[in-house]
Amino acid sequence: MVPRPLRRRGHGICEIEMNYQWYPGHMTKAKRMMEENIKLIDLIIELVDARIPLASRNPDIDELGKGKSRIVLLNKSDLADADCNQQWIRYFQESGVHVLEVNSRTGAGVRDISPLVRAACAQKLERDRKRGIVNRPVRAMVVGIPNVGKSTFINSFTGRACTKTGNKPGVTKGKQWIRLSKTLELLDTPGILWPKFEDNRVGMYLAFIGSINDDIIIGEELACDLLDCVGELYPGVVESRYGIARKETAPGTLEEIAGSRFCFLKGGQPDLKKAAAILTDDFRSGRLGRMTLERAPVGK
Repeated sequence: MVPRPLRRRGHGICEIEMNYQWYPGHMTKAKRMMEENIKLIDLIIELVDARIPLASRNPDIDELGKGKSRIVLLNKSDLADADCNQQWIRYFQESGVHVLEVNSRTGAGVRDISPLVRAACAQKLERDRKRGIVNRPVRAMVVGIPNVGKSTFINSFTGRACTKTGNKPGVTKGKQWIRLSKTLELLDTPGILWPKFEDNRVGMYLAFIGSINDDIIIGEELACDLLDCVGELYPGVVESRYGIARKETAPGTLEEIAGSRFCFLKGGQPDLKKAAAILTDDFRSGRLGRMTLERAPVGK
């Protein structure tokens, strides 16, 4: 993450505006592996985070998946705004994409995936039938950015612990074929980003949901950006969560959150690092409420 000039914002501290970028070397290897295996694939199942459906789509997948059937799963839909979920479903459907909202952790929506696979691969299945090909399974590559929930999804979909799961990026290290049934095989792949985010807001959103390694992030800066974003889209939520007096001119500050949660350093100074960690964790876990940070484009 590259620092930019110091600035003053409405949070009572002076922060460095950060350029959110992360592309470790193993992602190049993972992308190459996906390119080598794409010829074996009939279908791409792409998991995105329902809170940021566009920012969590890797644009490289569009190039990689040319000519392949596609399904987009709005994962972690329980953390996203319910009305926005429906708007995003309409957006993808009107764009010609098969789409479904799911919650891999609880299994909600997972039962509807198999019929969606058959719908997405209807032409392929019909071609096989006309050629007299029977019992050849659909081969689907499961893709997504780090920490979007691919491994949890696969375990939920298969009904068994096939892959490792975790709440940080980089848990899945290599490819893994999983035979789900006689009609469907899944290829699990590592989560990958793309080399450069042209819009810094995309990187910021990805950092919010934990898809960028927290070790390279300045937590206080991330939290200040999150306060700005949440304050704009869901005014009053932060103040209500932390018992902060509502102001019309600016959202709650990290100092106020530190005070409400009794986070202090020696000498009585607010512990902004701890307050930032509390805010970020509350957002990621849904304790701030169901929130969608990207709104579906109008007119699709």
